[in-house]
Amino acid sequence: MRILIGCLLGISFLISCRSSEENETLLSERIIRIVATTSIVADLVREIGGPYVSVASLMGPGVDPHLYKASARDVIKMSEADIIVYNGLHLEGKMGDVFASMRSQGAVIIAIAELEMPDSLLIESEFFQGNYDPHIWFDINLWARAGQTLASTLARLAPARGQIFLRRGADYADRLMETHKYVQRKVAEIPQERRVLITSHDAFGYFGHAYGFDVHGLQGISTALEIGTADIQNLTELVVEREIPAMFIESSVSPRGIEAVQEAVRSKGFEVRIGGTLYGDALGGKGNSVMTYLEMVRYNIDTITSALSNDERG
Repeated sequence: MRILIGCLLGISFLISCRSSEENETLLSERIIRIVATTSIVADLVREIGGPYVSVASLMGPGVDPHLYKASARDVIKMSEADIIVYNGLHLEGKMGDVFASMRSQGAVIIAIAELEMPDSLLIESEFFQGNYDPHIWFDINLWARAGQTLASTLARLAPARGQIFLRRGADYADRLMETHKYVQRKVAEIPQERRVLITSHDAFGYFGHAYGFDVHGLQGISTALEIGTADIQNLTELVVEREIPAMFIESSVSPRGIEAVQEAVRSKGFEVRIGGTLYGDALGGKGNSVMTYLEMVRYNIDTITSALSNDERG
């Protein structure tokens, strides 16, 4: 990491040499080069920026951002970008030093989960005092807010195209609200007592707050936390006591933990099935039906509804 930061200091000073006015002129006249960290953040940037941005995502399908470490190639990509966009709130925890170094050298870096996001809208982390749950995209209303903030920021950085970015932000917000209503309709199909969501790690807290689910993750908010025997035992007791019909694995997290809970539940004479794979911290890859945020939201709620609305244990 020290080598990466040293390289960063050597190449990013060029960014700080441009004046603000020069940057605005340049960004208003050509395609804006943006590097995003996660595939979910990259999708938001593409929706807001449209044909006026070129977006590269550092993390591909199925990559866990909590554990991701920047490579030398990543540092070069970020140093060559006009703007770097990341989630923030410590989602990309191992990249914090790199962001801090680049910001000190004048790089334009946007943390969309932190920029103009009131603390009152965030969920506090019970594991990390003073920090917040970074998975804000699971509340569509918060993601719409992040999108409109990104649109305003791009409009400020490239004022000649400002109205275009603001209009795209408003249009995307409308599409998000349509999806929000779809999720509400699907949730209504699930009996109230079955609205319990158990996943590989505690990424769905905002989803639970927004749509009335009792959410439990085997791991904490960050997958950097180790799974202990007590975690498996506690979740096993919850499943058996409440007769929860299904649990879910996640595309970017190993299924072994949830499978261990399933075996422990079976040893107690109860059967809980794996209800499917949910997309948590990353989208799917090429050829996958979950390549955009909107597709991810619909896929997840369809999977959850299918598993929890009917008890198929027999």
